[in-house]
Amino acid sequence: MKSIHLAHRLFLGGAFISLMVFIGFLIMGLSSKTGPYLSLFFILLAIGFQGIERLKGFSYAIWIFAAVTISMYFPQFFLKVGDFEFKELIIPLLQIIMFGMGSQMSVKDFAGVIKMPKGVLIGLFCQFTIMPIIGVTIASIFGFPPEIAAGIILVGASPSGLASNVMSFIAKANLALSVTLTAIATLLAPFITPMLMSVLAQQYVPIDFWNMMLGIFNMVILPILAGLLFNAIAYGVVKQKKIIIQLAISILIIGGKNLIFFLTKEIAMYGVIQGLFFDLSWFIVLPIIGGIIFKVIAKGSKDFLGKAMAMISMVGIGVIITIITAAGRDSLLEIGLLLIVACLLHNLLGYFLGYWACKLAGMDEKSCRTIALEVGMQNGGLASGIALQMGKITTVGLAPAVFGPMMNITGSSLATYWRSKNKENCKA
Repeated sequence: MKSIHLAHRLFLGGAFISLMVFIGFLIMGLSSKTGPYLSLFFILLAIGFQGIERLKGFSYAIWIFAAVTISMYFPQFFLKVGDFEFKELIIPLLQIIMFGMGSQMSVKDFAGVIKMPKGVLIGLFCQFTIMPIIGVTIASIFGFPPEIAAGIILVGASPSGLASNVMSFIAKANLALSVTLTAIATLLAPFITPMLMSVLAQQYVPIDFWNMMLGIFNMVILPILAGLLFNAIAYGVVKQKKIIIQLAISILIIGGKNLIFFLTKEIAMYGVIQGLFFDLSWFIVLPIIGGIIFKVIAKGSKDFLGKAMAMISMVGIGVIITIITAAGRDSLLEIGLLLIVACLLHNLLGYFLGYWACKLAGMDEKSCRTIALEVGMQNGGLASGIALQMGKITTVGLAPAVFGPMMNITGSSLATYWRSKNKENCKA
């Protein structure tokens, strides 16, 4: 234990030295040489924090800052290789993250709507009113260029993500409510997010409602359905009749999505049939085969898969943020500080207003904390995917790239504070 403790002290010492060198070069006016030292500072700090129990929760966010720093100083490494542009990885990575979310859930997780109707309804109302309104207000007050302003509104119009569930767990809040809210808000996103963007952001950028809705279906709903199907088969805890019902619902949703595609796009029937076959293969057949193989080989080890998908999700989010930062580097250098302030304000007001709206509605303390985290922490990955689909990843995608790392820092801090407050109350 002592050697491990000493090792982490050495990493923290190295981080301090790197920071001093960085500051020294800045003072000497040699800013072009600072990149490696600032990057090394964040990397060593993240490793060092792993050895301190009270700071361990911040290490992931520090890793994200390291990735952002590297991509700001050396963007050329994160744009493309040959003719392949790295931004093409964003949507597949997001789909993998959403599949991971679905694979750790079952239909039972949605029963929380029946068990906690008041909390779910209040949470959803706060989620899709407070953050969009704050986003529009901030975009207007700060006077950002149109596409940057649209990105801020897009963050507000997105549902909450998996990070809010993690923070609710750390804070010892109402985790069941958190999971239910994230799941329901995510399922509603294909309809509510395009509608909010059409109403609130149309003045800044053209919004194609149907195209955005179909994009969210592809990025979020279909991968989650695939994950749920995988879960039902891989762990063998669901009766065959329920699997058949779930399979039928998935096929209906895929069919409905392709019907909307046919009705809203000028495309031949052959193209629709091809798309339907593709969706059925990727989001029905593949999860079933994968579930059967996992059940045979891993014997339904849910803990192993949960840890693996959590790691993949964290790495995936980091890669997405790194790619967006590199792509939008020039715009970030131009308005970076102002955008950071705007995103921080957006995030903190989400926590504050979400918490007190629930207090006024007579919710218990744990549920108030949960909804505050759900409101203040948005699915930046989804917002980034939508920005890419709009063809504006270097502008509309900047706010999600800034908001993501920031909310992990503030969310971790708030969750840790609430957790310590719980311990103090227990001692009292």
